[in-house]
Amino acid sequence: MDIRLDGISHAYGDTEVLRDISLDVASGQIVCLVGPSGCGKSTLLRLVGGLERPGVGRVLQMGVPPEGCLNPLTFVFQDFALLPWRSVAGNVSLVLEDHGLTGARGEAIIADVLARTRLSDFAAALPRQLSGGMKQRVAIARALAVRPAVMLMDEPLSALDAQTRDLLMDDLIGLWARQPFTAVYVTHNLAEAVRLGHRIVVLSRRPGAIREVVEIDRPITERSPGDADLADIQRHLWSLMRDEARAADAELVHV
Repeated sequence: MDIRLDGISHAYGDTEVLRDISLDVASGQIVCLVGPSGCGKSTLLRLVGGLERPGVGRVLQMGVPPEGCLNPLTFVFQDFALLPWRSVAGNVSLVLEDHGLTGARGEAIIADVLARTRLSDFAAALPRQLSGGMKQRVAIARALAVRPAVMLMDEPLSALDAQTRDLLMDDLIGLWARQPFTAVYVTHNLAEAVRLGHRIVVLSRRPGAIREVVEIDRPITERSPGDADLADIQRHLWSLMRDEARAADAELVHV
């Protein structure tokens, strides 16, 4: 299933947040959204996910969701959003229970996504027993359990230390390599964007508008930290954002 944003503009009261966003997200691609603080990245993600309605424009879902899809659009947040009294398997099963999937069928789905996220040995563990990286893998497993058409990922690695973030990027790349998924991925981290993104959408300072869409032709499975070509792309992205990022930071400090 593809997503098309058609002339999206949005405001909160007198504050214009997004202006005339048109963008296609093709099935099997990871599209990263980057830009200065306050440029509307997370707002755009909420509009895509239907948590809010755009003031102007349309969000279109095009094509057919994958077989077995329970939720066409599924969020992964930076704060994990795990229930502390439920085990790893119990947190994953929560989204299946909403669809009446219990018993052997539900258990098979849980076993599959825990295996894919390397969590099978921790099915009975509680969230307090897990590292930050493992908690986020549980959140990703929970999202995968509903076999979404599109995953909407709002800075999913930003709460993690640098080493754990690198490991989770490897995990996401491995998941995509085994079974390509579609994602809209919000991040402040340009290194994440160039490792994970097939396309990187650079938004301007508020009101957020598309400054440039950068496409990376190299398969994500063939990218690595320290790659010179990726470093060049990262520098280009920063050159597009630097002045506006500084201005946005000063604005936030003095509000």
